[in-house]
Amino acid sequence: MQTENIRKVAVVGAGTMGNGIAHVFAQTGYEVHLIDVSKSALERAVETIRKNLMRLLNKEKIDEQTKEQTLHNIHTFDNLFEGAKDVDFVVEAATENPEIKFKIFRDLDQITRPEVILATNTSSISITRIARQTNRPDKVIGMHFMNPVPIMKLVEVISGYSTSAATLDTVIALSEKLGKVPVSVSDYPGFVANRILMPMINEAIEALQTGVAGVKEIDTVLKLGANFPMGPLQLADFIGLDVCLAILNVMYEGFKDPKYAPNPLLVNMVEAGKLGVKSGEGFYDYSESRKAEKVAKAFRR
Repeated sequence: MQTENIRKVAVVGAGTMGNGIAHVFAQTGYEVHLIDVSKSALERAVETIRKNLMRLLNKEKIDEQTKEQTLHNIHTFDNLFEGAKDVDFVVEAATENPEIKFKIFRDLDQITRPEVILATNTSSISITRIARQTNRPDKVIGMHFMNPVPIMKLVEVISGYSTSAATLDTVIALSEKLGKVPVSVSDYPGFVANRILMPMINEAIEALQTGVAGVKEIDTVLKLGANFPMGPLQLADFIGLDVCLAILNVMYEGFKDPKYAPNPLLVNMVEAGKLGVKSGEGFYDYSESRKAEKVAKAFRR
């Protein structure tokens, strides 16, 4: 399928990544079917997109017509069949759980036309394993956007073992149409971004757990010493500690290398429901502000 034949796009999953992906496609002029089993998640997603568009409008980065047209381009569905049956392209952005993704791809394979490319926004799960759930492994590919999607330029485009060159070329061209910078990478656990990023975050948590330094001290060292826009612990909160744990577990399982084993402090925080910004507390306290202004009580010295 050529990019000019892609007009209607399904985005499966209305969470942080899904609503961002829907926003970008809709703002670029595509008709978007945003699909989630939760009606409340769909409502929150549309409201988030509306707020983000207003922010862009206030900064004079878009005009009122673009804002209204973007919202007009988005249609919500709480039924996968109804939402995906007549689309030209699919991006799956459901939770980072292999069995959930496998089920979605088995269903999508039955619902969509045979020529439709099925992309996944997975940050770590094997594209080859996902493709194996379908009868079109040559048309299954990774399209890993970065968070926040409307702002970040990078898209990792990951070919599975059977992904065709035509599928890769189409997704690279489509990414460029969205104003993104696509980078082609191979299908190994963590791909490139998370294979480098997650061990760094894990090591920062290790330094905190073993008393090398406090939360703010660790983040300050990386911000001022390595010119990072935010420190690794703040970034972990922003990504979601549950997401970090899931990615590390996938990498540990895939490589069987102890360097990818999640730090016990990270495991305990996820078990306690301290997931970062999304839960109101992680390494920082977000009860009053979404900014990392106050270190969480558990880590204050």
